[in-house]
Amino acid sequence: MPEHDVRIPVALPTGPVEVSALYGRPDGAWALIAVAHGAGAGMRHPFLTGFSGGLQSAGVATLRFTFPYLEAGRRMPGPAPHAIATWAAVQAVGAELAEDLAFWAAGKSYGGRMASMAAAESAIDPAGLVYLGYPLHPPGSPDKVRSAHLPSIGQPQLFVEGSKDPFIDPHEQFAQAVASCQDAEVAWVDGGGHSFEVKGRKRAAEEVGADVAPIVIEWMRRRRQRPAA
Repeated sequence: MPEHDVRIPVALPTGPVEVSALYGRPDGAWALIAVAHGAGAGMRHPFLTGFSGGLQSAGVATLRFTFPYLEAGRRMPGPAPHAIATWAAVQAVGAELAEDLAFWAAGKSYGGRMASMAAAESAIDPAGLVYLGYPLHPPGSPDKVRSAHLPSIGQPQLFVEGSKDPFIDPHEQFAQAVASCQDAEVAWVDGGGHSFEVKGRKRAAEEVGADVAPIVIEWMRRRRQRPAA
């Protein structure tokens, strides 16, 4: 379905900016989910295009957006407070676009981690959070774990993870991080890497993203029917 260009004003500590977004609402929508990109790819990456299309096909409106550093043409992510402020602005605009729909937050890798930090700091209050390849630590550096804030999150959380993802190896450490959460589940993509690519199986990124969408839809439908743990 067609998506519409949206501009989102963000109040950064360094001053106000605007970031780009794409909003798509299917007929009969029952939820709105904001989708953040990973550190090295923007909101128009084929994986996110396929993922958003899959969500829309199941009746979920999507709001894909760009973080300020990428909007400004920089390749390296800016400070975490900038991303957290962006997430807060995205929820505010989401409420204006679809005040009748519950707001959910999702992000690929870095974008998901920034959503979790925003939720931990109460900058956003989504119905649930979805992490598409949570970057628990840099590959090969399990000593640089990024999970201290996760126990502070009260909303339901879904970790969608490739079983071969180097960002969560060793799995025992990842299991401990998930266990520290108040309410979290893991959905595994067997043999998948950080972007859910499976060795020896060639598929377009857009197709991979579309295949991940049903996993998220099933969880959202289930979680909206029961209170958080």
